[in-house]
Amino acid sequence: MPEKFYITTTLAYVNADPHIGFALESVQADSVARFHRQCGQDVIFNTGTDEHGAKIYQKSQEMGMNMQEYCDWKAESFLKLKEMLNLDVDHFIRTTDKYHKLAAQEFWKICLANGDIYKKNYKIKYCVGCELEKTESDLVGGKCPLHPNMEIETIEEENYFFRFSKYQEKLLELYKNNPEFVIPEKRLNEVRSFVEGGLQDFSISRLKSKMPWGVEVPGDETQVMYVWFDALINYISTLGWPNEGSDFVDFWPGVQICGKDNLRQQAAMWQAMLFSAGIANSKQIFINGFVNVGGQKMSKSLGNVVSPAEIVEKFGVDAARYLLLALGDNFGEDMDFTWARMIEKYNADLANGLGNLVSRVVKLSEKSGKFVSQEFFQKDEISGMVDRMELSKALKYIWGLVSESNKIIDESKPWELVKNDKMKFEEVMNDLTARLQKIAENLMPFMPETAEKIMVSLETKKTDILFGRIAVNLK
Repeated sequence: MPEKFYITTTLAYVNADPHIGFALESVQADSVARFHRQCGQDVIFNTGTDEHGAKIYQKSQEMGMNMQEYCDWKAESFLKLKEMLNLDVDHFIRTTDKYHKLAAQEFWKICLANGDIYKKNYKIKYCVGCELEKTESDLVGGKCPLHPNMEIETIEEENYFFRFSKYQEKLLELYKNNPEFVIPEKRLNEVRSFVEGGLQDFSISRLKSKMPWGVEVPGDETQVMYVWFDALINYISTLGWPNEGSDFVDFWPGVQICGKDNLRQQAAMWQAMLFSAGIANSKQIFINGFVNVGGQKMSKSLGNVVSPAEIVEKFGVDAARYLLLALGDNFGEDMDFTWARMIEKYNADLANGLGNLVSRVVKLSEKSGKFVSQEFFQKDEISGMVDRMELSKALKYIWGLVSESNKIIDESKPWELVKNDKMKFEEVMNDLTARLQKIAENLMPFMPETAEKIMVSLETKKTDILFGRIAVNLK
């Protein structure tokens, strides 16, 4: 029976259109999922949309739309990423799906029965942008540093709370026993430090009369669930939990990818919730850095927001996937996007590198014997990199093969050998076609359409230009 593998992105919040940060996360998860399928594993790749909470309620009111209609409209833009970026998604969950809401209510009941949910009056400062409580130390000049254009709200009401503080020691034990539970290591150290500093119980509901858009609290129609409590449960509700005989039994625990602004929620809050419900903790959590544009944070006010649709329109699907995955040298560090850098990399790596190699080998192979497909895929060569989400390093390894193959052509001059030494020519061409097949097989998780085109070209000895050069004066 095939080994099971489950990977999930965070759920995109539908108050805005898809941006390149979420596109990167989606392509990373898709590439890892494809790699595990290529290795013969049974895989579920989950993504979707987070559709409850104050931001959605406020946005729908601004638009003069019904909340569900607004969510249906915005969710479509994220569904389109499947085709736009060629994502081989197995599950696309929306937190407004009926089965998810039922699972969230069941999860609540279990935590309540275990004594981890209670009700109290409280007063907090709250950032609607983050959908999180903020202390004075979190604020800069009275503003959330992640959402400086939004006013901090003061919430004072009676809500339900989750006993986060109860799980401090269990969380620290989890981190100690699993030194690669969070990657990169500095993010594990960061969340460990946060937990060591002491945990405060957090509110997990809102008064329905003030904020009606959420999953209803079981047994209390005056309250709806806090968006984070509801949304995090998607990682198991998408697998069919709590239903018997569902994929949950075989596929959980899984691997999660998120941005660094999600660290506490994913690596601490969610894990404590799982402890409370008696469910196994996540297998591993990968924390991305931010994608900046020209050295600045993406912002509508700065006019520097880049959409995945723009990248695909200018470079094509597989080239967009490659350029996103190759953005940073080290996983977890902040990345910087500029159109000039993307064009330069596209021309160097794709047009002049891979595209040129395929064109040369296929054209030369017209004069050689029949192509014989060989078994070259070796998981071990890039599996360690994939396992650590070092996908840019995996691509560098593959492009090392591309450069090496182009160098062999330059040095062996097969166009001369075909005239002077037919035997040597066949030997060189067998080596080059085998190398190109190996490149294609290693590329399959990252650039699936390109990999397939290369294999077809080897079989037919015909090829079109894979990547035409782009003018440097592009935006």
